[in-house]
Amino acid sequence: MDSEVTLLAQSAGATLVTLMATDAWHRVRDGLAQLWSRTQPERAETVTAELEATHEDVLAAAAAGDQETLDELRLQWQGSVRRLLVARPAAVEELRALLDRLDPGGAAARQVTQHATASGQGRVYQAGRDQHIAER
Repeated sequence: MDSEVTLLAQSAGATLVTLMATDAWHRVRDGLAQLWSRTQPERAETVTAELEATHEDVLAAAAAGDQETLDELRLQWQGSVRRLLVARPAAVEELRALLDRLDPGGAAARQVTQHATASGQGRVYQAGRDQHIAER
């Protein structure tokens, strides 16, 4: 189950941060606040405050084109979600249902910005979400 939890946490981190910069922000905040209220009520208020702070950071980073900060925020929420799921395994299905409601097609989790630079005779190939540089 550990790899399942890790993959779900990765997806959640990407989805949450991506959606924080959209009109879905309020649904993200409310859904996560409810999840934490049911699973770790002692942390719910803190998590809600962290969501608000992250929302502001996401908006600022998105406006500035600061991909590094957005990546850090994704990792931060990935860690928070993973710790929740490890502590409360019963929350796995609830989180899946929440992510399905927030992002039915899973597009937000797949939305990845990548940059690659090739010089000389190099070519850039892209397969899925990974980019590889191959020299001829």
